[in-house]
Amino acid sequence: MSSNEEAQVAQRRANLDAIMALGCAPYPNQFPLRDTVSALVDAHGTVDGPALEASRIETVTAGRILSIRNFGKASFFVLSDGRSRIQVYIRQDALSEQAYALSRLLDFGDQIGVTGHLFRTRTNELSIWATDLTFLAKCFIPLPEKWHGLQDVETRYRQRYLDLIVNPDVRRVFEIRSRTVSAIREVLTGEGFLEVETPMMQPIAGGALARPFVTHHNALDMTLYLRIAPELYLKRLTVGGIERVFEINRNFRNEGISTQHNPEFTMLEFYWAYVDCERLMAFTETMLSRVAQQVVGSDEVTFGEHRISLRAPFRRLSLRHAAAEEASRRLGVTVTVDELRSLDSALALAARLGIPVPPGIGPGKVATEIFEALWEDQLIQPTFIHDFPTEVSPLSKQRPDDPDTVERFELYIGGFEVANAFSELNDPVEQRRRFEAQLADRARGDAEAHAMDEDYIRALEYGMPPAGGEGIGIDRLVMILSNSSSIRDVILFPLMRSRD
Repeated sequence: MSSNEEAQVAQRRANLDAIMALGCAPYPNQFPLRDTVSALVDAHGTVDGPALEASRIETVTAGRILSIRNFGKASFFVLSDGRSRIQVYIRQDALSEQAYALSRLLDFGDQIGVTGHLFRTRTNELSIWATDLTFLAKCFIPLPEKWHGLQDVETRYRQRYLDLIVNPDVRRVFEIRSRTVSAIREVLTGEGFLEVETPMMQPIAGGALARPFVTHHNALDMTLYLRIAPELYLKRLTVGGIERVFEINRNFRNEGISTQHNPEFTMLEFYWAYVDCERLMAFTETMLSRVAQQVVGSDEVTFGEHRISLRAPFRRLSLRHAAAEEASRRLGVTVTVDELRSLDSALALAARLGIPVPPGIGPGKVATEIFEALWEDQLIQPTFIHDFPTEVSPLSKQRPDDPDTVERFELYIGGFEVANAFSELNDPVEQRRRFEAQLADRARGDAEAHAMDEDYIRALEYGMPPAGGEGIGIDRLVMILSNSSSIRDVILFPLMRSRD
């Protein structure tokens, strides 16, 4: 804190002492609010001055002072409730001696209650003619006068409360987020899905290929993992007869941080008995269009420089065919799908394209790496990528005509993955074989390979109906709907590196 800021803090503390000397409570327990600032602006923002004077609308409201302008014995405050703002007119002859003295001790950022009536100033600004003021809380640390006063973008994420105070657009993003979750829940419950909660601490980190956070339960003396996905628990419920089930859940993955990745994130996962991957594509198109209409009023949204349509049908691309097509275009030679099914030729192709691949992986993983490197940033409009290699999909059901390919899709919007879905593998023998293959990958150094889950296999042995399952990234979907370029913009308190 600079010496100037220290001086301001000292002055604000002195002002609080003076306010207390007036007989005002420094931190009152409650305030009899009648109207929010937003309600006043919404109800009377278009009413003209003569109509306001004729109706004499009395109000009791409260908020934070975001501006103070003094003119001798009169002053103007700008009061905000975090969403809307209204002007407050202060006159010495309209207030009690105590209330007027209080007005002279208030600082930019203080919380106050205001009693008065609505009117319009000569400049036609909706205002409150104050007849009483109530002190509610002192702001000791000076706020930036304007948003450009926060040059360090990390301050927005580290001090989200300050971000919300100064930048009203931030609240809009999180209102969109809240409406998005509500709209998704409404669509699913309307389709007969049951919302449930599954464990966030699990003895086996399953349901996805990711590195988990590890913790320890002292009383039981057992290692536990923060969940990377709720998938295997939700499918156990499908075995138990809950044919349509979903969870809006927090997941934790001990991996990198980027504009699209936060170690703690929110997912929707749902499972639907008796449908396959193809059925889920159609349902996803319908759901996202309905959600967008409900949240932002249109199934067309602006994201960066792009106008994105969430109207069905979405584009569809087969993973290996798309990878071969783009590789052919870039290299100027014909690349076939068969080359991506052979490890040697797939590795050679990756090398020619300059795409690094992890050691010890199979051709399916190489093909997936090639596809992601060549295509991801091109997939702006909603696109289903389907027909994934079995190697990278240990929980997916294989295509009957091609055991090396599973019935799976990923949905890309805005250049990144938003959803992942597949026809669920329900053969316990094949599931065990897939887990064992993942264990072999783990032994070769793949830290994200799936662990063996004997209880899940036991559940499958009781008989799981054919089903489709899908996960949708809530944070990434909100990025699209709110035109936010970073996942940190749509998470209230993203994980940040310690300043120390």
